[in-house]
Amino acid sequence: MAKAKYELLPNQEQQGSETKHETKSSTTATATATAKDVGAPPSAVPIGWTADGVPVCDPMMQRSQWQSGIFSCLGKNDEFYSSDLEVCLLGSMAPCVLHGSNVERLGSAPGTFANHCLPYTGLFLLGNCFFGWNCLAPWFSYPNRTSIRHKFNLEGSCEAVTRCCGGSLLMDEDQREQCESACDFATHVFCHACALCQEAREVRRRLPHPALATSQPVLVMFPPGGQTMAKQ
Repeated sequence: MAKAKYELLPNQEQQGSETKHETKSSTTATATATAKDVGAPPSAVPIGWTADGVPVCDPMMQRSQWQSGIFSCLGKNDEFYSSDLEVCLLGSMAPCVLHGSNVERLGSAPGTFANHCLPYTGLFLLGNCFFGWNCLAPWFSYPNRTSIRHKFNLEGSCEAVTRCCGGSLLMDEDQREQCESACDFATHVFCHACALCQEAREVRRRLPHPALATSQPVLVMFPPGGQTMAKQ
């Protein structure tokens, strides 16, 4: 039997060579991109904190500022002014009560106030008796400042100083959080009363008192008024 011979026309030969060239180019580009993706390190994604204290990966997330400065002892001239004066007096005369109140507003579990107020009082008395100043209670109270930062997504002292200087923190989230925790501790050691007052002003503006938040509305029933017979 005679074998059939097929010949390609010049146009068909040109189209076939162009198709092979495009396929080869796309394969080479795909392999190059894959090699770059494998060799390149993963990009860093900054982590923020939600209002519930949960870390989330959000590159555009920014932390908010405290509503009052640490040295704003008398607070602001707004609807919370009387509360700010009360906070100032408690921070100066009864810091144990103020610390217990701050923790109670953050966590409304039964006995929260007593579980934090009484240990603070003991450390306050020991520090003043043996060392002449309140140097032990800040070790017990500074984690509450960290909890407030996480709950309300507030910036820390390191971030605030860097922002004021016009720079940015060149560190990952773990290193930044370690730096901010150290700043929280230093703030409570060297400016303890001011730190307690700032935290109290923040939580009182953002959270109601647990007794008011859990109270149920009371329905008051009034009996109908006496009816009189009209005279004819």
